[in-house]
Amino acid sequence: MNKTKTSIAALSLALTLALTACGNSADNAGTSNNTSNQGNQSNQSNQSNQSNQSNESNSSTDGSANKEDNTQPQTTKEMVDSVLAQIEQPRLIEMQNEQVTDAYHFDPALLDEFTIMMPMMNVKTNEIAVLKVKDASNVDAIKKGVEQRAADVQKQFESYLPDQYENAKNFKLIVKDSYVIFIISENADELEKAFEAFFTK
Repeated sequence: MNKTKTSIAALSLALTLALTACGNSADNAGTSNNTSNQGNQSNQSNQSNQSNQSNESNSSTDGSANKEDNTQPQTTKEMVDSVLAQIEQPRLIEMQNEQVTDAYHFDPALLDEFTIMMPMMNVKTNEIAVLKVKDASNVDAIKKGVEQRAADVQKQFESYLPDQYENAKNFKLIVKDSYVIFIISENADELEKAFEAFFTK
C-alpha cells in the first residue's frame, strides 16, 4: 500500500514538472516570435525611410539641374519666339537663307545657326536677328555685316518715313559669347534685356 502511494506521488510530481516545462517553452517561443516580428518591422521601416530620403534627394538634384539648364541659351529660333511672346512687335516674317548674303553682307555659312525676323510690310523698320557664329574669330566680320545692314535700312527710310528712319538709327548691336544680336525696335531696350536673360547664370 505504501509503495502504491509512493508511486502515485512520484507520477504526480513528474506530470507537474512536465507541464511546467511545456508552459515555459511556449512562453519562450512567444517571446522569440514577438522579438522577431519587431525586428522585421524595424528593418522594413528603416528601408522605407532610406528609400524616401533617396527619392527626395534625387528629386532635389533633378530640380537643381533643370534650373541650371533653363538659364542656358536655347536655339536662336526658341530665343526669338520667347522674346516676341513677351514683347509685342509689328508683324514680322522670317528671312530665308538665300536673302541673308544680300541683306547682311556676309556668308551665312559662317553661322552655326541664325534666326532673322524682318517686317512683313515695308512701312516698318523693326527687325530682330540672333546670329550664332561658328568661329569666334569671325565675330567682327558678322558685326560689320550687321552694321552695314543697319545703314542700308536707314538709307531706305531716310526720305521715306522719318519716324522709321529714327527707329533704324537707334538700333542695338549686342555680342554675347558666340552670339551677335541685332535689334531695330521702339522697344529696343526691353528686347535687349529679354535677350540678355538667356545668358544670365
